[in-house]
Amino acid sequence: MNRFILKKSKRVAGTVARVIALTLFLAFAVLPLFWIFITSIKPLQEIYTFPLQYLPSKISLSGYSKLLGFSRFGTYFANSLWISLLAAAGGLFISILAGFALSRLRSSKRSRGMLLVLYFTQMVPSFILMAPLFFTLSRLRLTNNRLILALIYAATTVAFGIIMAKSFFDRIPASIEEAALIDGCDPFTALFRVILPISMPGLVAIFSFAFVNVWNELFLAVMLMSTEWKLTVPVALNSFISKAGVSWDMMSAGIVVALLPTMVIFAIGQKYIVAGLTEGGVKG
Repeated sequence: MNRFILKKSKRVAGTVARVIALTLFLAFAVLPLFWIFITSIKPLQEIYTFPLQYLPSKISLSGYSKLLGFSRFGTYFANSLWISLLAAAGGLFISILAGFALSRLRSSKRSRGMLLVLYFTQMVPSFILMAPLFFTLSRLRLTNNRLILALIYAATTVAFGIIMAKSFFDRIPASIEEAALIDGCDPFTALFRVILPISMPGLVAIFSFAFVNVWNELFLAVMLMSTEWKLTVPVALNSFISKAGVSWDMMSAGIVVALLPTMVIFAIGQKYIVAGLTEGGVKG
């Protein structure tokens, strides 16, 4: 009886400890976002009051009005959305083709060598490549071009995407595509009509992470884009910081608006992303 009570008390203590840990983690993750949102709807004078005022006396949308009315934020938002979608889609397409090839040639020495190269590129800091990249694009007069920026972003997502795609395709038996080939499909038709629907959770996960990484990228956009109406959202948010201080009303409103696409992406594809990460992380 005492042993049963001891085991039960240990289980209860373990459950309480997990709940406390998860609560602290949730508070650590959510409170900054909550504070940014509260700041975005505060009247301007209440943002700088001391002592700190945690809740606004009234809801004010002046930050959003200034953001959308005077800072061209709508243009920056459209630029980021177009570049991110194009880069994520292009990177996903290349990842599908290369990942499938590496998966079906996994016993080849070339395949293993290519994987080692891809793993190595993941360890190289991206800022090391910025100077030669800027020099090359400047000589070719390809800076300040949104399409070129999207292609560069797509290239930066390919290594991770190929590694992930290969792990998903490894879990799909080759007999499925062989049956499709016997039924009259060519290899590309078998890939896009038979294999990809089975791999949808993994593809959604690859696209989502590529989109978020491109959407949040700042340094390449600052380095390669100079015309104001071609800038992206991270560059616009960075411009709200000046020597005179930070425009906290517009900064907070801009962060809230900038979070919307990533929230939509993860809300729509949540179950696919979780399933994709699980399938990619477990070797079949």
